[in-house]
Amino acid sequence: MLLCAAAGFLHADTYYLTIAGLGGEQEYEQRFTGWASELDKSLQNEPGAKITTLSGPQATRAAITAKLTEIAKASKPDDHFVLMLIGHGSFDESDYKFNVPGPDLTATELASLLDKIPAQQAVIDMTSASGGATPVLQRPKRVVVTATKSGTEKNAVVFTRYFVEALRDPAADADKNEVITVLEAFRYAEGKTAKFYEELKRLATEHALIEDTGKGDGVKAPSPDNGQGILAQRFALLHTGSAVTMAKDPEKLKLLKAKEDLEQKIDELKYRKASLAVNEYRTQLTKLLLDLAKTQEALDK
Repeated sequence: MLLCAAAGFLHADTYYLTIAGLGGEQEYEQRFTGWASELDKSLQNEPGAKITTLSGPQATRAAITAKLTEIAKASKPDDHFVLMLIGHGSFDESDYKFNVPGPDLTATELASLLDKIPAQQAVIDMTSASGGATPVLQRPKRVVVTATKSGTEKNAVVFTRYFVEALRDPAADADKNEVITVLEAFRYAEGKTAKFYEELKRLATEHALIEDTGKGDGVKAPSPDNGQGILAQRFALLHTGSAVTMAKDPEKLKLLKAKEDLEQKIDELKYRKASLAVNEYRTQLTKLLLDLAKTQEALDK
């Protein structure tokens, strides 16, 4: 079932922190730094964006700690924070580590730093063994995306390539509302990654998952049936096209907020469908869809 994109337009700011970790070899160093640079470019026109990218020698545990501490002090509960990790990870059956120059950053250390940030959060861990970090990083109201399903998938991943691509490919905006959400980017990258291995006739060594309820395992296919995906579908990664212009117009912004509220109600209603009588569900959905159509008509004027 497709979900409406109820992405937040009225949060005051979005803090983006992209970190390209230790490559170990020149090929990986260039690849990781290049992906981080592409993400940086894709985000430049995002309204209210505060963008930081740490790559190579800059991406130390001390520098990451300092930046996350800074964001914790500056951000507010209605802000958004997106952390994107690129590189190699490792897992020793007890804790995940993000490989950076000098001492590595553990999932436990990262979770402690993230817990101090009041903003709504999306953590996109695009490293090998990243699935091992989910149990430590997951929290209510935090989206966690991992490139692998466990800490034992230790090969270098291609998921990152397609997640980066999602922010510049119009096809990633599945509902064509000019907002690419975390869920849309995840679905795009997960699908492209699976196709990559299929076309090469290779056994897939990575299986991306998403978790946004704060409990349980991540899933490949979020839906009302498993309860996953509603937060990720509301979390905007990037606005495109006319949505960027409208988000800067006070009058349009009010309408966008009204549209957002209606879309959130539709999302929540779909997740409650199983607990409602058929007629009650249809009545509520019809009213919300009519209100949404009127709001969209006003936006289009």
